[in-house]
Amino acid sequence: MPLRLEDYAVIGDTHTAALVGFDGSIDWLCLPRLDSDACFAALLGDRDNGCWRLAPAGAHRATGRQYRDGTLVLQTGFATDTGTVRVVDCMPVRSGSDPQVIRVVEGVSGTVEMQSSFKLRPNYGRALPWLRQRAKRVHAVVGPHDVVVDGDVAHDIDDETATATASFTVDAGDRVALRMSWLDPDGKPRDAASLLDAVAATERWWRRWSDKCTYAGEHRDMYLRSLITLKALTYSPSGGIAAAATTSLPESLGGVRNWDYRYCWLRDATYTLLTLMHAGYEDEAVAWRNWLIRAVAGHPEQLQIMYGLQGERRLVESEVPWLAGYADSSPVRVGNAAHEQLQLDVYGEVMDALHQARLHDIAPDDDAWVLQLRLLQQLEKLWQRPDNGVWEVRSQRRHFVHSKVMCWVAFDRGVQAVERFGLDGPVDRWRAAREAIFDQVCDQGFDKRRRSFTQYYGSKDVDASLLLLPQVGFLPIDDPRVEGTIAAVERDLMHDGFVARYPIHSSSTDGLPGGEGTFLMCTLWLANCYALADRHEDARAIVERVMALASNVGLLAEEYDADAKRLIGNFPQAYSHVGLATALQSLNRPDGPAQRRAARSVAARS
Repeated sequence: MPLRLEDYAVIGDTHTAALVGFDGSIDWLCLPRLDSDACFAALLGDRDNGCWRLAPAGAHRATGRQYRDGTLVLQTGFATDTGTVRVVDCMPVRSGSDPQVIRVVEGVSGTVEMQSSFKLRPNYGRALPWLRQRAKRVHAVVGPHDVVVDGDVAHDIDDETATATASFTVDAGDRVALRMSWLDPDGKPRDAASLLDAVAATERWWRRWSDKCTYAGEHRDMYLRSLITLKALTYSPSGGIAAAATTSLPESLGGVRNWDYRYCWLRDATYTLLTLMHAGYEDEAVAWRNWLIRAVAGHPEQLQIMYGLQGERRLVESEVPWLAGYADSSPVRVGNAAHEQLQLDVYGEVMDALHQARLHDIAPDDDAWVLQLRLLQQLEKLWQRPDNGVWEVRSQRRHFVHSKVMCWVAFDRGVQAVERFGLDGPVDRWRAAREAIFDQVCDQGFDKRRRSFTQYYGSKDVDASLLLLPQVGFLPIDDPRVEGTIAAVERDLMHDGFVARYPIHSSSTDGLPGGEGTFLMCTLWLANCYALADRHEDARAIVERVMALASNVGLLAEEYDADAKRLIGNFPQAYSHVGLATALQSLNRPDGPAQRRAARSVAARS
């Protein structure tokens, strides 16, 4: 049986990230980038698909796990009948250097026999490397990969299993350091003598970064952990933030909704930008804004919903049949075919993100307005078409209400750019388009009998994405149609206090069999609505309910399985952490992200 997602922690170097289990095994790592092929893939298969386990050799138990304050340096305690140890794991933050994982065993009491078992398996757990031993260094070579394992103890090689193992004894006060590093074909191993200094330097880097956080409200530790997680999912050379560190962790255990989330989604743009700005991280917000502009630059007809870490457009989806999948959830997929879908909501997200950047006095980019003009010109041709919607359905396109509302947002932010910032554009056309969309949505996307907006035109079902209508300023929070929609979400989509995307019987909407968990971001959208409506105790209850699901080191996945009572979906999930940070900010300050985004310049209509 695989470990529960709650039993994993993440370490990273702002280029890639690894998942470390409570049992001392690194079961997932892609090198050299977050979206590269995995060289440890036990998470989606078994240990023969690659892992690096470092733990006591005999019977033992884990005694606790935590991050050092304000850092991404992890420590895990182990106890045996003869003593106790700590294993400290980190990835030094990269700055022109090769990726490294450093693992330090610290003797706490008594004597403990330790074992290191290193199984490198590039190509998502399939390729067996050629192992070569040189003094205390082991080289694992296959294709473009040349990975070195070195440190204070030597590993022995088993050529038949392509495994490197080391056994050693740790007494109280001892510190034994090990390292793996990925080298370019022409690279050279570095001296391992300074590994302890590298751990200390990594701690200092993360604490300096954490000290910039300006949030002083309740649950600050959890808030800061969410920001650190966002930073861990950032590809620092470009500023792009991946949706998650993993691929194919299932939305339903044993199911087929297994997607690759190691890319950057445009729909995450606005709340991510606002979260970073409100927390005091202007450099990261500017980098994210700049990534956004670079990624969507080009012909507006070719706008995608997601891009690679550096703005790559070709994210071809394929299956990895030799991996059984997490908890036998197959297929395992790499790449994501949804990048070819038409999703009209992304136009609104791009326009709103750039609008919010202007409102927050981020230095303007002269090319950004040119890009926005071209996007709106294209949207004038597209907004009346059906699309695949925010949930990336792989069945028929529909006139999704959320998509239409985000088209309204796009034109509204264009109008505001002219009215508030003096930019030049065909504002009369945009006002007309904004009004036409508003009228159409209120006419065709609202069910008068149920007193609720619907998932798509003609549908009778509610959809969690409708919770964003007041948050983007389409209608005020106290409009009866919004209040009716929130009530419908509470009635039809809430399960054990968490919010599903849409009713279970509507699973045919995405054309896939089986069920799914409740979505944490959808649940936090409801908390934002409560905050806007001054239902602060209700909002606080949701936020605390979500925080209670986090792993003991504060990490969240995409979804929650209320029946199995465990996290599911890709992990850790950036949007869940953005949602938590947004909700905390909106609860603790009158101009939080939900409030700022909901501000609008047009009069509410009845």
